[in-house]
Amino acid sequence: MSKPRPHLFRTRDPHDHSPVTYIELFFDLVFVFAITQLSHRLLEHLTPLGALETLLLLLAVWWVWIYTSWVTNWLDPERAHVRLMLIILMTSGLVLSAAIPEAFEANGMLFALAYIFMQLFRTLYMVWASAGVSENRRRNFIRIAFWFLMSLPFWIAGALNDHIVRLLLWAVALGIEYAGPYALFRTPGYGRSLAADWDISGAHMAERCALFMIIALGETVLLTGATFAELERNASTWIAFISSFIGSATMWWIYFDIGAKRGAHVIAESDNAGLIARTAYTYLHIPIVAGVVVTAVADEKMLAHPIGHSELSFNLVAIGGPMLFLFGNQMFKWVTSGTRIPPFSHFLGLFALAAVGVGGWRAHWEPLTVGVSATAVLVFTAVWEWFSLHGGWQRWAPWMAPLFNRPDQAS
Repeated sequence: MSKPRPHLFRTRDPHDHSPVTYIELFFDLVFVFAITQLSHRLLEHLTPLGALETLLLLLAVWWVWIYTSWVTNWLDPERAHVRLMLIILMTSGLVLSAAIPEAFEANGMLFALAYIFMQLFRTLYMVWASAGVSENRRRNFIRIAFWFLMSLPFWIAGALNDHIVRLLLWAVALGIEYAGPYALFRTPGYGRSLAADWDISGAHMAERCALFMIIALGETVLLTGATFAELERNASTWIAFISSFIGSATMWWIYFDIGAKRGAHVIAESDNAGLIARTAYTYLHIPIVAGVVVTAVADEKMLAHPIGHSELSFNLVAIGGPMLFLFGNQMFKWVTSGTRIPPFSHFLGLFALAAVGVGGWRAHWEPLTVGVSATAVLVFTAVWEWFSLHGGWQRWAPWMAPLFNRPDQAS
């Protein structure tokens, strides 16, 4: 008589908050390394092509992490079987991260194989674990496996080709995978997923993404501190150091003070937590994380060379990083706020950043001036948003009230 299969899933109501476990936090340590590798790679390849390559690698790293977060939302990480699965994924994640610097050179196949293994191993594990427990979930992960198998030939073919062809083929592979959730993983013979198939704990998903944001922001602090420690102390490096840290702290404030709290509340109370998680967390967190990584690179360059001619590449990362961050936050807060338009404070911030970028380039500002100005815009945005949620903007511009459904949350 065969031994019954162990039940590896959490027992909970979707509205319950399943706390993040220690093994999940341990798993995230791999992605501290991955984010560090990505920021260093962009720093060393600060060209349009290098930026595209790093963006593609970031999308792959994020896709591995977010899918694992969905899986651990259902699985019980306190079970030894699940822990071993996550440790195997961590080992592969270290290989994936180690391959990042030369993923478009000698380590292309290593990166592709590590990525494919992580995505298929975790997905097939869920197919196995769901058998006899949840037929809908089992069928859903069969569909997900089908979409990963569709992208697999492009990962392998890309690894067998050089630079530009590799970039194009890997972009096709990620395009297939990123289209999967919006196509509801439609699969021949298995149909498509239903909203009921994504019965996750919304609060758990919100907390997992918030912790990833801490990882990304930690990279900016780490890079700022490590660079400053090796520099000669003078007025310029001190100003650059203080500006970089204030920028990181302001990013934390913009994300966690309003967006993270409100998003966690909305998704925890929703009966469609899976659909909110797909849009607000799976997709809209990508520009937020990308913005933090790009800003970390700008901070390092400003610290290393605060005075002198500001190169175009520096201006692009110094302005582009905060713009990506604000845009991602704007869309995330819009989706989770119930207002007609995105936060007005973020519109102001994006406009001011664009003005700093154009004006600084035309006036030949030094890197320190550009960087401090970008930080000042982030601080301005955070302050505007803070006061707007306490009745400030109604006093400053009462004629704007009709634009909002819920004035107390429109910022």
